[in-house]
Amino acid sequence: MAISMMGIDHKRADLDIRSKFSFTTNQKKSFYDLLKKQAGLDGCVLISTCNRMELWLSSEGDASEDRIVSMLCDFLGVDTSEYESYAVYRQGKEAVEHLFLLASGLDSRIIGEDQIVTQVGDALAFARSCYTTDHTLEVLFRQAVTGAKRVKTETDLSTADKSVIHTALQYMKKEGFSVSGKTCMVIGNGMMGRISARTLLEQGADVMVTVRQYHSGVVEVPDGCRRIDYNDRLKMLPECDFVVSATSSPNYTLTRAELEPLNLDHRIFLIDLAVPRDIEPEAADLPWVQLYDIDSFHIDLESDKLKENLVIADSILREEEDRFYEWYEGKDYVPRIQRLKERAGADVVGRMTPALRQMTLAGSGKEELISEITGASSRMMNRLLFGLRTRVPDDVFRECLQAMEEIMEKEC
Repeated sequence: MAISMMGIDHKRADLDIRSKFSFTTNQKKSFYDLLKKQAGLDGCVLISTCNRMELWLSSEGDASEDRIVSMLCDFLGVDTSEYESYAVYRQGKEAVEHLFLLASGLDSRIIGEDQIVTQVGDALAFARSCYTTDHTLEVLFRQAVTGAKRVKTETDLSTADKSVIHTALQYMKKEGFSVSGKTCMVIGNGMMGRISARTLLEQGADVMVTVRQYHSGVVEVPDGCRRIDYNDRLKMLPECDFVVSATSSPNYTLTRAELEPLNLDHRIFLIDLAVPRDIEPEAADLPWVQLYDIDSFHIDLESDKLKENLVIADSILREEEDRFYEWYEGKDYVPRIQRLKERAGADVVGRMTPALRQMTLAGSGKEELISEITGASSRMMNRLLFGLRTRVPDDVFRECLQAMEEIMEKEC
């Protein structure tokens, strides 16, 4: 199977390492342009999230994995040896199984998280917009998303937290801190920022969201939140008890040098959910700052109920993986079946032509009848061929297919 992936994730690389391998939107476009020029590479999809960077490849020949790794590291300005220290490689069925687990949130730091299935779908859509997908990756990713949605609707993973911000707040409650009635600031209004703002509102907080001035008027802020200018964040920060920063900015949104002059008389919790980091780590040295990053939170599989539902989820994913394999292992003869169906339709219409000539139907009515006859014969052929495929070994089916092609070639 010519499907493979390479990348790094939270299991082997910490936040600072993962930051070196994160991609902005423009970087993705530029990297895709490079990949499209590579001989032997049929398709590629790049997944870049807070917890991982994964490059998915599809090839019929030799895509030269070493060459792709070298390109990746050169593009990001990272030494190849550093990448190899953290790299994960998967091929064939191991890669397929991983994608299904990933899309379902079962390979995430937070089991059953909701965002990852959207991120996987968005990664496919973005690659498609850059013309870098092929049919194999299209079907694989769509099937993985289908499996993830089934897991979400057919299992109960409610014992697992659904997002990093939920986990962070649960952790804070265990430490004796609740955001209810507190003033909170969210820096950033992307997906993670909006989720954070809505979650804080649901927890009873007074929430303000920063908006960069040149974006004001077009950026959606969750109902109930105050909108403030990004440049006013430091002026408003002394009012806050809790700050979440979740932007895609390459620069820090908060630094120690900016925070130190505030010299607050109350403790403030700073939660950095960005990769690369939004908040300078040295800010934690200030006595009134409690800083957490995305690696600070996790979930332990202590619940028997959760474990039971993970078994159910695994069964669902196996079914969806089997559907993908059924398609993949037969994709080479799908065009052959299509040609047989078309020939069968044309043959049936040809044999009925004398009878059709004697019918008194008007021109449009006769055309509709011919179309219906062609469609019916095509559907019957489709049913017979795919029914046969499920009942005999693959090598026997291929022999039957070849025999039918030879018969059609002689008689049609």
